[in-house]
Amino acid sequence: MSNFVKELTWRGMVHNIMPGTEELLQKEQTSAYVGIDPTADSLHIGHLVSIMMLKHLQSCGHRPIALVGGATGMIGDPSMKSSERNLLDEKTLRHNQNAIKTQLSRFLDFDSAASNAAILVNNYDWMKDYTFLHFIRDIGKHITVNYMMSKDSVKKRISGDEREGMSFTEFTYQLVQGYDYLFLYENHGCKLQMGGSDQWGNITTGTELIRRKLGGEAYALTCPLITKSDGGKFGKTEQGNIWLDAKYTSPYKFYQFWLNVSDEDAEKYIRIFTMLSKETIEEAIARHKEEPHLRGLQKLLAKEVTVMVHGSEEYEKALGASQILFGQSTSGALKNIDEDTFLSVFEGVPQFAIKRELLGTNIVDMLAVHCAVFPSKGECRKMILGGGVFINKEKCDTPESLITEEDLLNGKYILVQKGKKNYYILKIE
Repeated sequence: MSNFVKELTWRGMVHNIMPGTEELLQKEQTSAYVGIDPTADSLHIGHLVSIMMLKHLQSCGHRPIALVGGATGMIGDPSMKSSERNLLDEKTLRHNQNAIKTQLSRFLDFDSAASNAAILVNNYDWMKDYTFLHFIRDIGKHITVNYMMSKDSVKKRISGDEREGMSFTEFTYQLVQGYDYLFLYENHGCKLQMGGSDQWGNITTGTELIRRKLGGEAYALTCPLITKSDGGKFGKTEQGNIWLDAKYTSPYKFYQFWLNVSDEDAEKYIRIFTMLSKETIEEAIARHKEEPHLRGLQKLLAKEVTVMVHGSEEYEKALGASQILFGQSTSGALKNIDEDTFLSVFEGVPQFAIKRELLGTNIVDMLAVHCAVFPSKGECRKMILGGGVFINKEKCDTPESLITEEDLLNGKYILVQKGKKNYYILKIE
């Protein structure tokens, strides 16, 4: 077994660690879990840190457990939040659980016969039939209110300015999460819980419950909350979350997110979000510092994460699509990208609806009469003769050229480029 704690430490992924954790991991194969919020049927890149912790754990020879918080998802974790979340019904939770496992399978090995094959559990399965009376008798008596009140997540909510304060439901969250740890300790031999630094209070409630109820030793490890160098929230854009599911965030947009991070963030993220070795990363950082304008570090980061999440084929498509706007692509590359990627690349570009019967019209009439790419036929003709008009990335040589069915991309689009930077889309209806 490789040294898991040492691996996470050089990657900058250790915030707090309970004494004895590293020794445990070096002594025996250890089962460790991370809780995952099932409030959507896709994970987003905010979940990636926890997923990478599990991935590194498995690669170091230990057994990862992904816990889908079906029961806790019905409560809402108060940590770092100012209000309660919407509660979910069981049908939605089960759907989300299945979708999450499919995504996790890209990172973790669930199917092998190895002793450290990953497992996925849902705390709803052991909480749904656990009565309130049994819970407060068996679990509640072991943890004092004083202990629960001492947690930062509780103190912040109670002493805050919100008039509604904190509900009893939310107050019990740490106890329910603590019972998860106890259940996994007893039924799966789980001795380590991991999560973000905001989870330290909840995790240590679990270790304390195991100690008080069973006299057992359990451990905790948290990673820092990921931030951006400009102070903005990691993983958020103006359009919202960056999702791992292609139906919510296209592989092209996903790739672009990583490609556009700052130099400072790229150095941090390539350690956290890839499996590249220390030597490879240090060499890439050194090369980048010599030629930062080439953005080699961002390109390597974007490639590694996109391939890991979406696969090599989608990465190649995203790479080809990203070159379209910068004049390096051909009409062939443009014709090879799917409709969703095409629309992602040219999001915000002016579109003109054109009736299908107008196909066969010459380019001057199409661009100056039937749509407003040019204000006049004369200006259109002049720019064509000057070599400044491109149809689907191919230069238009003569004003007599016709726009035909053969020019259609995905059966309905034509990309018009006017000069170096002005793009328009003709949508054939």
